[in-house]
Amino acid sequence: QVQVVESGGGTVQPGGSLRLSCAASGFTLDLYPVGWFRQAPGKEPEGVSCINTFDDNTYYRDSVKGRFTISRDRAENTVYLQMDNLSPEDTAVYYCATNTVPGTRVRGSDCYMYLDVRGQGTLVTVSS
Repeated sequence: QVQVVESGGGTVQPGGSLRLSCAASGFTLDLYPVGWFRQAPGKEPEGVSCINTFDDNTYYRDSVKGRFTISRDRAENTVYLQMDNLSPEDTAVYYCATNTVPGTRVRGSDCYMYLDVRGQGTLVTVSS
């Protein structure tokens, strides 16, 4: 069964850090692009970051540049989102998205819109 599972969310104070994980099963995540997106209460989903296939080019929305880092761990079949210097505006449910279409390449931080394998999300709350 092809699936991804997010984990690593929690509650942190402003300025804190969290590392989210997107673990894949049933397929090799390294062969496909992966995107993180989030949805805050009462708001539309928004793309956060993407990592491409083959060249691992990365993309970030402007508001997280310099604070968030997306990366692959091929041995663990996992993609991470390291989030530093968190602010209350980062509070949301975070999801990862990918697909299993060979040769898929993406561009931009909104790549999740084109990726249809998604997890159940993990909640990130930034509050003092």
